[in-house]
Amino acid sequence: MPRYLIERSVPGLSPEERKPPGRESVRVPPTMPALRWIRSYVSDAEGKIYCEYDAPSIEAVHEHARRAGLPVDRITEVALEISPAMFV
Repeated sequence: MPRYLIERSVPGLSPEERKPPGRESVRVPPTMPALRWIRSYVSDAEGKIYCEYDAPSIEAVHEHARRAGLPVDRITEVALEISPAMFV
């Protein structure tokens, strides 16, 4: 299954304001069983959230965002995952 990184602009979004979109994001996948939210990273300084998903296609990521009411600035498919353990 392909893995994707999604960049979302959410300037000024407080931790409390992040909860409803997060709940919607969790609610949508049962209708899209092939899609899985892995984790997200928040940069308050940049007003961005970076999300990691497994999904069958970029189109599925866009559809999930539409259903959950989440913004999408950019989607990047991950070609290779590396970690420090690979170089020890």
